Amino acid sequence: MTVDFPPGFLFGAATAAYQVEGAAAEDGRTPSIWDTFCRAPGRVLGGDTGDTATDHYHRRAEDVRLMAELGLGAYRFSVSWPRVQPTGRGPASPRGLDFYRALVDDLLAHGIRPVLTLYHWDLPQELEDAGGWPERDTAHRFADYARLVGEALGDRVELWTTLNEPWCSAFLGYAAGVHAPGRTDDEGALRAAHHLNLAHGLGARALRTVLPPGARLSVALNPAAVRARTASPGDQDAARRVDALATRIFTGPMLRGAYPEDLLADTAAITDWSFVRGDDTDVIRHPLDALGINYYAPTVVSAATDNPPPRADGHGGGEASPWPGAGGVAFHRPPGKLTAMDWAVDPTGLYDLLTRFAREAPGLPLIVTENGAAYDDKPGADGTVDDPERIAYLHAHLEAVLRALGDGADVRGYFLWSLLDNFEWAYGYSKRFGAVYVDYATLARTPKSSARWYARLARTGRLPIS
Repeated sequence: MTVDFPPGFLFGAATAAYQVEGAAAEDGRTPSIWDTFCRAPGRVLGGDTGDTATDHYHRRAEDVRLMAELGLGAYRFSVSWPRVQPTGRGPASPRGLDFYRALVDDLLAHGIRPVLTLYHWDLPQELEDAGGWPERDTAHRFADYARLVGEALGDRVELWTTLNEPWCSAFLGYAAGVHAPGRTDDEGALRAAHHLNLAHGLGARALRTVLPPGARLSVALNPAAVRARTASPGDQDAARRVDALATRIFTGPMLRGAYPEDLLADTAAITDWSFVRGDDTDVIRHPLDALGINYYAPTVVSAATDNPPPRADGHGGGEASPWPGAGGVAFHRPPGKLTAMDWAVDPTGLYDLLTRFAREAPGLPLIVTENGAAYDDKPGADGTVDDPERIAYLHAHLEAVLRALGDGADVRGYFLWSLLDNFEWAYGYSKRFGAVYVDYATLARTPKSSARWYARLARTGRLPIS
């Protein structure tokens, strides 16, 4: 038996610039915070860098042909800020923009919709040297950058995403220090979260001034599907705290124009939030045309005890926590099957998020902008790569999308993470999320069995249901 997705439902795949492009010092590109972070001893597993990554910069045409062979309806990619605006200020680099012009043209020529993300974590190092996201000026620099890209590509790209997972940028980068730029400053992380929100609003405003009327604006968040370990008041309050820090810190100002009062109270010992000025929240609450949801696994929490377990929140093993103001919360590994990232396989979390935002933001279309899993994929003797665990993962999560659609959620598309095996941030090249296997020695691409499975789904819109 099969179940059909609605007509026009968009099936795509996603990547991020630093993870796939390579060409880190070519055609005027300058270092980002990830180039710097990778060169700090002990920051990235194996000392890996994105200098070459999967060489998408030089293999663009090959990769687009591969997308077409797989029947993808859309490709979600990010623009490298230091490639387009090398210092984070001033005019755009023509050579940097030329790469994205060529990419978009190739996609359109193959009938693939380009879905553009402006920021996927690669802040120009010069802006970090000036203070980074904890500084208000960075939000204004982002708006200038957004306008430059909008002017160059607005005639060919319909769907624009301002930020990808600002929670990771703020809290993994500035509180836990396990992502670039590797700082551990709770107050700075909260400032960064606000200025990322402000960048979203200012960037959306800038784009509206240069994009044609039919263009659509979105943001891609990674809201937490938080589960209290028990029904006890302490565990329920732990879930509330984490929901405020992971989700409502962004959806509050973006969707309702205000930060949650409980978030402000929870973090009052860290900051008085005086960095929120004037009409900031009105700027942040810029009308959206779609909301992107990135989901991988649920978050299980409880009230902390005298002997709390090691933090199992799925965000690295650093000593500093990415949860400012949540010192009384313990994080637990969910039960059941795990991926190679030690993340739980639990599609009910995706269903819960889609139906939650259908309730909380009625009328706002939703897109699953990232979903996927890492497994220890290896080629067989005949060179093929069989990954049945990934197929099972994708199948279960697409079933969850169908269930959410059936319960009234207005979900317009699904983007598999990721198109290619690639540089997985602090894990280097040790984790493979791709539907396409990449031999890092030769950079040869081999579609895995999951890619063929997903291609059938993308072409037919039909999910087999056992």
